[in-house]
This record gives sequence, C-alpha cells and structure tokens, in this order.
Amino acid sequence: MHNPNFSSGPCSKRPQWNLDNLKGAAVGRSHRSALGKAKLAESINLSKKVLGIPGDYLLGIFPGSDTGALEAALWTLLGPRPVTVLVWESFGEDWATDVNKQLKLKPTILKADYGKIPDLKAVDWSNDVVYVANGTTSGVKLPDWNWIPANREGLSICDATSAAFAMPIDWSKIDVATFSWQKCLGGEAGQGMLVLGPRAVARIESYDPPWPLPKIFRMKKGGTVNRAIFEGDTINTPSLLCVEDFIDALNWAGKIGLDGLIKKSLANLKVVEDWVAKTDWVEFLAESPEIRSNTSVCLSVTSEKVKAMPDADRAKLFKDIAGELSKKNTAHDIGSYKAAPPGFRFWCGPTIETEDVRSSLLELEKVYKQKIGG
Repeated sequence: MHNPNFSSGPCSKRPQWNLDNLKGAAVGRSHRSALGKAKLAESINLSKKVLGIPGDYLLGIFPGSDTGALEAALWTLLGPRPVTVLVWESFGEDWATDVNKQLKLKPTILKADYGKIPDLKAVDWSNDVVYVANGTTSGVKLPDWNWIPANREGLSICDATSAAFAMPIDWSKIDVATFSWQKCLGGEAGQGMLVLGPRAVARIESYDPPWPLPKIFRMKKGGTVNRAIFEGDTINTPSLLCVEDFIDALNWAGKIGLDGLIKKSLANLKVVEDWVAKTDWVEFLAESPEIRSNTSVCLSVTSEKVKAMPDADRAKLFKDIAGELSKKNTAHDIGSYKAAPPGFRFWCGPTIETEDVRSSLLELEKVYKQKIGG
C-alpha cells in the first residue's frame, strides 16, 4: 500500500505501524507510578542504545518538543562565555533571536542564505556555539564533524532534531544535543529529548544564570544536576500513550540498527538524486552534495518559464501542485517551509520507503507538466 506521508514533522509512522502496537500503554496511570517511570526510563535507555550515546552522557525528556529541549539548554547553560550562533535556515534564526533578544547575550551570528552553510572554519571555539546538525527548512546539513575541535573551550550545542536516527553523530564533538519524538522515527509531537555531555553537566553545576528560569527548564537540585530527570522522573506530565508509541518506534529502529536507519534514508535520497539528474526543471536547494540533507530534501524549480513568473504567481503554482498531489493521496505536505524559498520538500527519513518516494516524484512530474502546459 502506497504511503503518501512526506511531512517533515510530525513525520510518517514506521512501516506496518498500527494502533494495536500501543496496547501496552500505561494509560490512566500516573507518570510518577512505578509503571509510568519504567516506561519513561525505557524510552530513554532505548534511545541511548540505538543512537550509541556514551554512557557518561545524560538523556532526559522535556516538554515542548525539540524547541523546548533546546530552549532549556540555552536558558540554563549560556552566559559565562561569548556565544556564536550559526544560521542557515529558520530554526537557527530562531535560536539566534532568542540568544540575542531574549537572553541579550549579543552573540556573534554567522549566517548563510538558504541552500548554503556558513564558513565553519570561522567559528571561534572559545565561545559557546549553537547550531543545527540539519536544516529542516533548507535541506542543508553539516558536511562532517571535523570542524569541531576536541580541545574546544566553549560548549558545542547542537539541535539535532532532523538528524538523530538518520545521520551519523560524533558524540565526542557534542556537549549538548536535542531532538524530538516526532521527527526521524515518526513519534508523536510534544516531547523533546535533551542530551548532556560531561562538560555541559559541569557547566550546570558551576553556573547559575542571572535570569529567572521557568520550572520546566530547571535541571538543578541542591547545587547539582537533578539526575532523576534523566532517569524518567520528568519535570512535567508526558502522555504515556505517546511514550508507548515512541517505545514501539525505538524497538523497530533497534531491529534495523543505526547503520540500517541511515542507509534507508540515504537510499531515499538516492531516488531523489536520480530523478533530479534526469529532470531539467528541478534542482536541490542545497548548493553542493556534501551538504545535501538526506532527511528534509528541499527542491527548487529552475525552469526559466517558472522563474519569470511574479513571486506571488510562482508561490501559488507550487502551492497548487502540492495541493493537487495531496488530493490525489499521492504526496501530502510537500510544500516548502513558509519562510524558505518556494519549492518542494520531501521527508526522506528512515520510516519512508524508496518505492513511495519514487512513485510520488513521478506523480509530481506529471502534475507539474499539466500545470505549466509542458
């Protein structure tokens, strides 16, 4: 059966997913009960196992999806050092705005246009550095982890939400990472995951920020990190139905293994690459292959006829095409992000099958030619 779900969040459920998989959910029980805590701890431990997170790193569940987890890190950790924020898409822009306008830390902002990436060699690692591993709205990912020094003075703070479970992560180069259930494994929205390395833990225990911290950001108790949070004793109340769904996704992922998940996503990207190579009116938004995302794959239309259209007409054309594909139940939610250049975006993470990508691209080509009279 064809799966038309290409949303970049919440992403498609795993193959063969159904509601019967959630029968073991601790619904109606307290998340503070022994059963509730065990379920939360299981989701943490399985995540660490699948991702290969080092044993001396902490992993906890936070409210507000990836955004909530990343904000908790920014508000808790930043302040003692200058800050650099890398920006090449909308979420990096959000983090720069928060550090600048809310925390008022006057960060250095290294910015690149959509499709490009800042000069990573220009990063001053005496600073704390905030960046995304993959630009969900631009289709641009980090080319590698070599630009991050092992002897860095500042913290390496990574928003990894559309990279975790689909791209290699060098944990030795990361002090803080965040991701959500709703991205690569197709879990439900609302909860974020916060990874803290030893250097981040040391920062929390040696530093108290000068601004008030909301309850949902507070990770410290008695002068040290409250490790209970990172063992399933969450600050707020998560949905145990959603927890069960995430556990189901993690068990599926564990059977495939991290290398297998990455290979599935790369195979999906290869389908798009092959199609783009033989299609004369489309190109990747990412300007070079080494920064081309294999999860949030963003496409630009290069046809001179379309480029000559007024901006409003061009945007309407892309919206109409995406709408037509959704009506046909061929591809849902493939429009580009609202702040990104108009085009198309296909989620190609590991819960997507290559045949679904291939058939949807063929239908996109057909609808496109109908719309422009080609």
